[in-house]
Amino acid sequence: MTLHNFTVRAKLAWAFGILTLLVMIVSGLSLKSLSSANDRFSSYVNGLDARAKMSESVRTAIDRRAIAARNLVLVTGEADLELEKASVLNADEDVKSRLQKFDEMIANSPDVSEKWRNLAASIDHVESAYGPVARDIVRLALEHKRDEAIIKMNNECRPLLAALVKATEEYQEYTNARTAQKIEESTEDYNSQRNLLLGICVSALLLGTTIAFLITRSIVSPIRQAVLIAQTIAKGDLTTQITVTGKDETSQLLAALREMNNGLAEVVGRVRSSSESIATGSAEIAAGNTDLSQRTEEQAASLEETAASMEELTTTVKQNAENAAQGNRLALSASDVATRGGEVVGRVVHTMREITTSSEKVAEIITVIEGIAFQTNILALNAAVEAARAGEQGRGFAVVAGEVRTLAQRSASAAKEIKDLIGQSVERVKAGSALVDEAGTTINEVVVSVKRVTDLMGEITAASSEQHTGIEQVNQAVMQMDEVTQQNAALVEEASAAAQSMAAQSSTLNELVSTFRLHQSHAELVPEMAKASTQVRRPMSSKSGPTSGKKILARPLIGKADANWQAF
Repeated sequence: MTLHNFTVRAKLAWAFGILTLLVMIVSGLSLKSLSSANDRFSSYVNGLDARAKMSESVRTAIDRRAIAARNLVLVTGEADLELEKASVLNADEDVKSRLQKFDEMIANSPDVSEKWRNLAASIDHVESAYGPVARDIVRLALEHKRDEAIIKMNNECRPLLAALVKATEEYQEYTNARTAQKIEESTEDYNSQRNLLLGICVSALLLGTTIAFLITRSIVSPIRQAVLIAQTIAKGDLTTQITVTGKDETSQLLAALREMNNGLAEVVGRVRSSSESIATGSAEIAAGNTDLSQRTEEQAASLEETAASMEELTTTVKQNAENAAQGNRLALSASDVATRGGEVVGRVVHTMREITTSSEKVAEIITVIEGIAFQTNILALNAAVEAARAGEQGRGFAVVAGEVRTLAQRSASAAKEIKDLIGQSVERVKAGSALVDEAGTTINEVVVSVKRVTDLMGEITAASSEQHTGIEQVNQAVMQMDEVTQQNAALVEEASAAAQSMAAQSSTLNELVSTFRLHQSHAELVPEMAKASTQVRRPMSSKSGPTSGKKILARPLIGKADANWQAF
């Protein structure tokens, strides 16, 4: 398990925890050393040193008592004797008091060795022997037995005093030796504690340095790698393979950079693919718009031709209306002649010939009207087809074309009926020459027939007038379609220019995106997406001329136009 598997918080917590533990260990050992030194110092001050000082004070008190006893022996005056007596007694009490305290120290000190106790016991032993002798000398001096006192002092007191001094000196020498030994032990203990603390401090320093180095390397190395990756991405190189091995924050940063690099590579790949697709599509759109512009111009030319044809058709329909009006007038004249036929039977043959001639002309006119009605129906059907192709703008034109075709059908039906009637009239006129004797009876029928012809001619006249009006509306609609087509042509040219501009911008975008370097796995997405975009079905371009009548009739019509075509 490496440091990369721990978070930065955990690593810092472990590092500071270890350092804190080391500091606590060093502090504990230091406190222990200080406590031990303090105990040794307290033991020295309160034990060994105090006993040494007490032994010195005992020695001082003994010397002072010996001097007072000597002075007591040497003085001769009573006042001096009393004074020296008090000094001797005070000195003796001081020796006893100090020696008692010294014995209590020896008895109450746990660190007193057996030799110390023996030395202290020897002091007590000599003192127990020296005390009675000294007090006896004082007694002799007070009894003015100076010589005996001097002899006793020289013979008994001096050796005991020397032994007492020697015992105190031996105690002090042993105490000094033990003091030196304690100092040496304290020095050795200090050196060992110092070496231990130095070792722990050096170990803590090495361990802290090692931990700091490892943690710093585990943090700085991925951050440097992240900086290099970011600089590489900033230069447009997205081919870097980022490997993440740990679970800490720096590894999470590298993982985030890897996801960002992969996501950016995918986005750039898609943008590159889209830019290439847009470039291809814009080029196709530009080509399609150019083709559409050409076809729109051709359609505009066809509409111009259609407008010219509609003007000719308008003229023809106008002439048809005039002919229908003339036929109506002729029918009225025939009615008048038929009315006067009973009065001028003698002129029936001549009149019937004129009627025959007029009827033949009317038959020819009716034939012309029927042909015009048929052509009008065809033109109205073509106009409906063109209106259907025009879409929303040709809806009104489709309605007008439907009405025109209805009128054309009615005109054709009326013309057919008139033709039949004219045929019957011609046959009757031919038979009238042979049946002149029956002219009276037949003339009435002729009058009725002529009235019917007059009515039909009136209807033909009205239908021709309406047809003329409808054709004019169709002509206006065709002119409007011509204007709209011209506008569409201009818009198509603008769209073609915009498509070419978009193609140029797409090429620029493709050049900008191509600055990014992609890994092979991401680069393979570009041709696949471009291939998928080129598989979209494109519209078939046609550069043919104006649409023929057969192609127009082959397309399905909508609504009423379809029904009228089937009826036709």
